[in-house]
Amino acid sequence: MALLEVIDLVKSFGGLTAVKNVSFSVEGGKLVGLIGPNGSGKTTIFNLITGFLKPDSGSVNFNGEEITGLKPHDICERGIGRTFQIVRPLLNMTVLENIMVGAFKNAQKVQDAKRDALNILELVDMAKSKNKLAKSLTTADRKRLELAKALATKPRLLLLDEVMAGLNPTETAEMMALIKKINDTGLTILVVEHVMKAVMSLSHHMIALNYGMKIAEGPPEQIAKDEKVIEAYLGRSYRLA
Repeated sequence: MALLEVIDLVKSFGGLTAVKNVSFSVEGGKLVGLIGPNGSGKTTIFNLITGFLKPDSGSVNFNGEEITGLKPHDICERGIGRTFQIVRPLLNMTVLENIMVGAFKNAQKVQDAKRDALNILELVDMAKSKNKLAKSLTTADRKRLELAKALATKPRLLLLDEVMAGLNPTETAEMMALIKKINDTGLTILVVEHVMKAVMSLSHHMIALNYGMKIAEGPPEQIAKDEKVIEAYLGRSYRLA
């Protein structure tokens, strides 16, 4: 049984239909890439899954339960964590304190939240920055902190929204390695990303969108050759490494 099932989702904003009858599933333990040009509905789908938007029709099932229309905190409680395109750390708190905020979802005591946060800092290779104020971090480290905050909620499914945007090639390679390491622990990941070489190499399965509709689905090597995806997004010059 799929961990996540998205069934015929529809969402309109005024006269614009941003998501049109989109369906897909995510198997447990897999890393699935969600791609498409700007305005194709990727982040809207993330917001529908995580309760920041309510669909006009369709449903979202997680771990065998329908979660359509639940509040974001209820969906987080059930085991879905996410990052956001625009990172918003708590600027005047330390890196450790930022992560502890997420850890309090499960921890009842300060020492337990601190222990969990320290473990996550080690995982994302930010232990040396634990006492830095978030406002002093580079863009790359703010991205890592955003990821760490989501991990602190101990999700079963992690949604990553353009965590490599704005990173240079070295930082992108480091983020790719971190995402792979996290997925290798067994955590299921659904990722929206425009860095195609990254998402193609990381994903087990991919879903392509255009104008709010699913236009293709399959393994990366199949998606890279799909005429509809090439025409809508990748372009003729794209080559899968």
